[in-house]
Amino acid sequence: MAETPAPPVRTLSLKSRVALAVGAVLLLGGVVVLAVALAYGRQAAREAYDRLLVGAASDIAASMSVRDGAVVVDMPVSAFQMLALAPEDRIRYRVIGPDGATLTGSDAAPLPPEREGVGPVFYDGDLGAEPGRYVAVTRRFAERGFSGPVRVLLGQTTRARAALARDIAQGALAVLAAAGVVIGLFAWLATRSALRPLQRLGGALAERDPTDLTPLALPMPSEIAPMLGALNGFMGRLDRQLAASRNLIGDAAHQLRTPVAAIRAQAQLAQDECDPEARARILGRIHERSVGLSRLLDRMLDRALIIHRTDTAPRAALDLRDVALEVFEEVDAAAIAPGARVRLDLPPGPLVVRGDALSLTEAGKNLLANALAHGRAPIRLGVAREGGRARLFVRDAGPGPSEAVLSGLGARFTSGAPGGSGLGLAIAREVAESHGGALLLGRSGDGFEAALALPRAGAA
Repeated sequence: MAETPAPPVRTLSLKSRVALAVGAVLLLGGVVVLAVALAYGRQAAREAYDRLLVGAASDIAASMSVRDGAVVVDMPVSAFQMLALAPEDRIRYRVIGPDGATLTGSDAAPLPPEREGVGPVFYDGDLGAEPGRYVAVTRRFAERGFSGPVRVLLGQTTRARAALARDIAQGALAVLAAAGVVIGLFAWLATRSALRPLQRLGGALAERDPTDLTPLALPMPSEIAPMLGALNGFMGRLDRQLAASRNLIGDAAHQLRTPVAAIRAQAQLAQDECDPEARARILGRIHERSVGLSRLLDRMLDRALIIHRTDTAPRAALDLRDVALEVFEEVDAAAIAPGARVRLDLPPGPLVVRGDALSLTEAGKNLLANALAHGRAPIRLGVAREGGRARLFVRDAGPGPSEAVLSGLGARFTSGAPGGSGLGLAIAREVAESHGGALLLGRSGDGFEAALALPRAGAA
């Protein structure tokens, strides 16, 4: 019974994520703007009402005069008219003579902090049970009957200041709220428009036949194009794996049926044969066909493994000389061609490529086995540098196949010699192409050469 696929894990939609992100930005921005608006409102209110205070205090100082050696303060109406612009605030004033005595006003008005310089001095202090803002203005007299500084202290509660600061902040907050609504609306519309390519991609996938693994060709924004490329790459790898599985099944059904049927027929003959010598000959043929079938199975499984590793095995930097040594050590030349010897030809310096060592070794083993089975001694296995490429080659002294046969070598089940499976060169070709290279077959000097031409690591 097939397992029911687990439902996809659902999270917040992209629209919700964008909405939350925009809302968070607007909220944070609102808090910052509100704090800035409050600070600006307080500063603006303070400067506006400080001007009123210093204007009123200056009018009081200007109204003072000296009569009979004493300072007379004639409180001007204009000073109170200025302060009347804040009708809810209370005021307190105090005029202090050169000796520090209060000439008029309330003794409860606090003194300003001592500092040097000229001009009005602003400071904070209590005005009864409420906080207040004070200004101190100094007028200096230098007359015959009176000389010295006279200070005017004028204070006012801060109700009007706070109300003005709130009005400024509320106005800024109202503008921010309206702007936030407009920005949120445009962000929502922009998000819907930006997500339409994803909806098109999902629709294209949903409408596809389950067996259709061809690449999707859809116009996509630059941000989504990498995802489409990765999806096409995944489908390409899956298509190659499925094709390899189909080929393996088809090849097995096509290539194994005849030898298996022949072995069965020979076994039936051996079972019915009474002559010991004839039975021995039949058993010999059964053994030969079994060995051939075993080699064919090995080649088919090797090819399936190589195709699988094409998309799964990581590529690493490796010295092609090590691959040649591995091939030289693993191939039993005496078992394939009794009396044959293989000469190893390696350069003194490393020849680095990026690839899968196992796949390259299998390809090299197939090239060497072909040369031993179908070539002519002497046989050379070596590595060479050729421009920006590295070559793993096997060279023998034979003439090689004809031009007509040579043009078809490298395809599955196309052999250049009787008894060959045609899979060895196919494996080598697929390994070379999966590494960005090629399988080169041709005459070289007085012999025939098969080589894997691969791009060198770091070569231009």
